[in-house]
Amino acid sequence: MIVCSCNALSHRDVEAAIQSGASRPAEIYTARKCRAQCGNCVPGMMCLLKEALQNRAMIQKNASTSFVEQRA
Repeated sequence: MIVCSCNALSHRDVEAAIQSGASRPAEIYTARKCRAQCGNCVPGMMCLLKEALQNRAMIQKNASTSFVEQRA
C-alpha cells in the first residue's frame, strides 16, 4: 500500500525505516532519502509508527516478564 504518493513510499518502506530505528516521520523520510512534500502522508505514517512502537513495547515487556519468570 502506498503511504506517501509524493515520494512513492509504501507501507513496507515505512516499516523498514521503523525497524531501522526511526521513531518520527522526519526520521522515516531521512531513512528513505526523501523529504515531506504535501504532508498528507503524515497521519498514515503516525498510525504505522504508533502500531510499531506499541508492538515493540509489548515484545520487550513479554521478554522481560519471561526473563523474570525463568529466574524465579
